[in-house]
Amino acid sequence: MFSDFALILALAAGVGLLAARLRQPTIVAFIVVGILVGPAALGWVGHSDAIELLSQLGITVLLFLVGLKLDPALVRQLGPVALATGLGQLAFTIAFGFLIALALGMDRLTAIYVAVALTFSSTIIIIKLLGDKRELDSLHGRIATGFLIVQDIAVVVAMMIIGALGVGEAAGADGGGMDWLAWTGQLLAGVVAVFLLIRYGLRWVLPWMASTPELMVVFSVAWGVALAAFGEHLGLSKEVGAFVAGFALAGTPFREAVGARLSGLRDFLLLFFFVHLGSGLVFSDLGSQLPAALALSVFVLVGNPLIVMAIMGFMGYRRRTGFMAGLTVAQISEFSVIFIAMGVALGHVGSPALSLVTLVGLVTIALSSYMILYSHPLFERVQRWLGVFERRDPWRERGEDASGTPVQVVVFGVGRYGARLMSALARDGVTALGVDFDPVAVAEARALGLDVHFGDAEDAEFAHSLPLAGAELVVATLADAHSVTHLRRAVREAGFDGRFVAAARMAGAAEHLRRLQVDVVLDPFDDAAEQAADTLRDLLSPEAAPRT
Repeated sequence: MFSDFALILALAAGVGLLAARLRQPTIVAFIVVGILVGPAALGWVGHSDAIELLSQLGITVLLFLVGLKLDPALVRQLGPVALATGLGQLAFTIAFGFLIALALGMDRLTAIYVAVALTFSSTIIIIKLLGDKRELDSLHGRIATGFLIVQDIAVVVAMMIIGALGVGEAAGADGGGMDWLAWTGQLLAGVVAVFLLIRYGLRWVLPWMASTPELMVVFSVAWGVALAAFGEHLGLSKEVGAFVAGFALAGTPFREAVGARLSGLRDFLLLFFFVHLGSGLVFSDLGSQLPAALALSVFVLVGNPLIVMAIMGFMGYRRRTGFMAGLTVAQISEFSVIFIAMGVALGHVGSPALSLVTLVGLVTIALSSYMILYSHPLFERVQRWLGVFERRDPWRERGEDASGTPVQVVVFGVGRYGARLMSALARDGVTALGVDFDPVAVAEARALGLDVHFGDAEDAEFAHSLPLAGAELVVATLADAHSVTHLRRAVREAGFDGRFVAAARMAGAAEHLRRLQVDVVLDPFDDAAEQAADTLRDLLSPEAAPRT
């Protein structure tokens, strides 16, 4: 067994490295590893109690961290846009997915399971991809994060319903109303016990556990696994118990520390879940499942983004914002597979449904990752056909007319770097105008006393409303180099004939901007390092300072 584990880990590391080079999430790599080591390929792993136990621990830690992330204050602050988009996407995807599943010949119960599974998107993958692109703080990034939280809540609700259905069927099989009453009483007693433990026990024990980081990790895992086992004892499910355990710690000061320390353990244990899943896939009927998998994959890759775009367009957002946010739901998640696996365990659906959803997950996760990574050039290719998803007056992103205010510098992008740049220019007496299409960034910059206007930098019509003809410099602090290309063309068409300056916000962006023949390239990382070196040299004593 030890040698088998060593081989699995070595293969996972190799396939994971290949996936990273192909810019694919590790979930895809781990499922492939499971297929390779399973009976369908190398045959290293058959039915293994050890791997099954580790996979269950992986699910427990995953749901624990989902609950930990849902800070009650954050849930209360969910904006109406995120809530409406999240609930609307869930409703429409379930409805259309159910009809497609029925058309593919599935029975009603299997069609419901598959339709619900198609609604969940992977928060882990989306946050990672948007973080790599530095778009988490963008308008579409924050909206996507909001409706991903709505999806996470929906996951837990769906799992609770499935757990309750399993209990109800068991009670019915055992014969009766008294079993239902007994289970209801047991459930209420368990809920009261957990509430009292959370209310009085955690408040006392957490500070003691947090005094030792290693002990905090052990306690967190023990707490999550204990409530998962208790949830299963009550007939709900391990998943619901683990979620409640995490949610109980979400409002504590130790939330971030626990989450940071357990994220690595989660990733390691989920390897065994996906290995266990991949090794159990049945490929004998793969040919018959392939048409259904392709049809459902197309629905997820195209239909889900269109649903989000339609909702956001109706709510007054531009097609560009709706498109960028919509791409984040163009895949199904690890929760989709877990949800179907619960249905298989309860006997509601057959194992072919699990193989089908796993295949859809492989296809959609692999393709949507590239769609998100190359979202800007992809939008440029399809934007002419997306006008139907934008109102005549996209009032939530309506630009402001600033043509009457002459300025020396126009800064596009007033996030952390752009706002500090404008503040430094203002101290030197330089008149500057900021532009951003993120309402939060605009509000924060205005709170600093900066002259910032709301508008889309890539909108050619909005560019004509800016005082570009009299400006000497245009500065782009946008994270995406392709957006800089379109901005440069838009400001030239609007009459700007000064020098165009761009900041390299990501690794390798500086060289790309130079190839675009940008007049001046700012490299915040190199500039900050040089300034830091100057500061350190000034701190050195005259005797230690280098002589010139």
